Amino acid sequence: MSIVKHIPNTITCLNLFSGCTASLLAVEGHLELAAAFVLIAAVFDFMDGLSARLLKAYSPMGKELDSLADMVSFGFTPGLIALAYLKYAVLGDVHADFNPAELEASQIAILLSAFLIPVFSGLRLAKFNIDTRQTESFIGVNTPTNAMFWASIPLVLHFGDYPFIQEWLSNPLYIIIAIVITSLLLVSEIPMFALKVKNLTWKDNKVRYLFLACLILLAVLVKWLVIPLIIFVYILFSLIDNLTKKK
Repeated sequence: MSIVKHIPNTITCLNLFSGCTASLLAVEGHLELAAAFVLIAAVFDFMDGLSARLLKAYSPMGKELDSLADMVSFGFTPGLIALAYLKYAVLGDVHADFNPAELEASQIAILLSAFLIPVFSGLRLAKFNIDTRQTESFIGVNTPTNAMFWASIPLVLHFGDYPFIQEWLSNPLYIIIAIVITSLLLVSEIPMFALKVKNLTWKDNKVRYLFLACLILLAVLVKWLVIPLIIFVYILFSLIDNLTKKK
């Protein structure tokens, strides 16, 4: 039994390890690999919660460890990915060195705006830990969903042909707008449904099943572009779910 109770925390540590690896790869400019490790971290993040519920191995340490791991994997790493694309837009190369002595003040400010993502992710995680309203669902977009949006960009560019995304990434203003919007969504008061399931009945999981069906349909229609669209579809279905509950 003593070994079993450590399984969820071990999985959480794998999430953290994946996040650290993703951060290193993002710093080195290997954005597709960094994105892949963010997705791996997301799988571990889902599995640690699932294993804790199945094994009834909850602990205060596990809750804190989960937040610390999420801060790296889904807060710091997407900030580094955004920084790489800001380097591309401002300096012309995701591998460009950040040397304040050779940059203008405006360029430094633009590049550092990427770290709004980890700052607001930290606020989001701290808020989640003390907010009693978020035991069964979420208030605001969760950090893994936000990280998926930023991690999806390198994958979409690698596997698909989307010139409009390249054009978007060439303009730092568009990137900063995306950073600000996604950061504010993290701490917003929008009620969001959780993907955790207690049973498989249609009545209790209708919004989840419809959400997944919509994602499958979008995957068929737009292929890899479905990944960055997840955050918007998630918000849309959460708003619809909230409206139907009020009726």
